Amino acid sequence: MSDKRKWVPEIMYEEYEEDSISGGLPFIQVPEDKEMPDIVFMFASQETGDFEPDAEGNPQPIMEMELYQYANMQYLKNDLDAESYDKVRVCLGLEPLEFARQKGMKVSEKILNN
Repeated sequence: MSDKRKWVPEIMYEEYEEDSISGGLPFIQVPEDKEMPDIVFMFASQETGDFEPDAEGNPQPIMEMELYQYANMQYLKNDLDAESYDKVRVCLGLEPLEFARQKGMKVSEKILNN
């Protein structure tokens, strides 16, 4: 594992436009001396439905924070055997890699033939 992967990325967004390079998806600008992180940690915040007073006595929602981890699928693919990698994909709601590739090829063929 490379130290080049150990850094804190900034998640960027751009306005969605049809010709935008990111297609509206968030992205990370990777510095020249770094690689894409192997894992990204993100908090999810959600209102609990309860309130507490702020400094002026106004009700403020109580927030609950839960930490999530997102792994780089390319690194998993490179380091796991095919069966283990497919198990990870299926756990995440994806199809096994070879099945997904075959479906992708059929979609590409339809596009090219139209």
